[in-house]
Amino acid sequence: MRSRRQHLPLRSALAVWLLVLGGCAGGQPERGPVTLVFKYARILGNADPLPALLRSFEAKHPGVRVKGEALPWTSDDQHQFYVINLEGRSPGFDVMMLDCIWVPEFARAGWLTDLTPYLSPDELAPYFASTVAAAKYGGRVWALPWNFNVGLLYYRTDLLAKYGLRPPETYEELVDQVRRIRAGERDPALDGYLWQGKQYEGLVVNVLEALWANGARLLAEDGAVFPDRERAADALRFLRGLIETGVSPAWTTAADEELSRRAFGDGHAIFLRNWPYALDLFEGKDSAVRGKVAFAPLPGRARGERGVGSTGGAHLGVSRGSRHPELALALARHLTTEPAQRAIALGAALSPTRQALYQDPELARDRPTMPRLLALALAGRPRPVTPYYLLVSATVQPEFSAALVGVKSPERAIADAGTRLRYFLEALR
Repeated sequence: MRSRRQHLPLRSALAVWLLVLGGCAGGQPERGPVTLVFKYARILGNADPLPALLRSFEAKHPGVRVKGEALPWTSDDQHQFYVINLEGRSPGFDVMMLDCIWVPEFARAGWLTDLTPYLSPDELAPYFASTVAAAKYGGRVWALPWNFNVGLLYYRTDLLAKYGLRPPETYEELVDQVRRIRAGERDPALDGYLWQGKQYEGLVVNVLEALWANGARLLAEDGAVFPDRERAADALRFLRGLIETGVSPAWTTAADEELSRRAFGDGHAIFLRNWPYALDLFEGKDSAVRGKVAFAPLPGRARGERGVGSTGGAHLGVSRGSRHPELALALARHLTTEPAQRAIALGAALSPTRQALYQDPELARDRPTMPRLLALALAGRPRPVTPYYLLVSATVQPEFSAALVGVKSPERAIADAGTRLRYFLEALR
């Protein structure tokens, strides 16, 4: 028989109100207000709209208090925090901000409340289709899309204009432009192309984008691992070559989003691969590159493959251990509404998951790049959607890293990663 925690029945509005007042159906009444704990990653931007959004939820739900608790910066640390606490079955939080790649894993592990019975048939229609797909597992909905990401190429408009250059369409063009600009500037502190090469999830994203630009894949639709092995090795060799030739600095192998973003934002680089959140920070009043930055699609390769950015972002899930699942879902709904996502887009460095907001007049006045970002978001590609994605990522990370630092050849790294990954995935079938 399915447990109460596995598929929570729909309750009436009266039952929800009783929960707010402190009563529990079938249990003893609680004393004092209800407290919901919301775990989320630190929000970057000109202003943090989250406290006001949480207070507005409390105003609409008398007797409810929301306690926001920030998580570590990196997604790997966030994932570790969740696993440790959720495995212990006493998480101490109700709503959690999840990297979209975790939803199938957490649903399969039994850590999320199945939201399907609570949602109306058209409730998810306003969101990007890719974000809705990432919220599902086994035909059920386990989270609500909250913010959206796609990989972008940032570039210095002043430097490209100075040398009569347009944004590169291929990585080969990017390399040539770096050499031309650095030769002209004669500034030893000016780096060429910054990206994320540290051994963590960000490295996998960057390698995936390099694979796609080279016509290669990590996992095929039929489950084949590195079906285009030669092209995959060539993509990894190209990334290593960026470091060896100095187009990318040696510290790239220690770079994450923030380290690379800060270096570019200080005016020390020509190109940067990063997420949309960075643009608002580059346009801050104290930014060294204010008015000198634009974004373009990630380059492809000269062989004819077009570049494509990886999609990402965060979803809001309700812990299956929450004592107040209906209220927790109400909070997740509140934070993903159009007004809430507009406030987050205006005050923070996060992009909406609701497509209509990219054409919103208020947002367009404040962020005129939103329509352009919509086109790139729709063209983006998700990472492999599988409940075993973290195993996939953890398996390939050290091999990719070994190739970048020169410990292994790209061919050997791809071969070893493929062998280990095939073994693990076979064992799980």
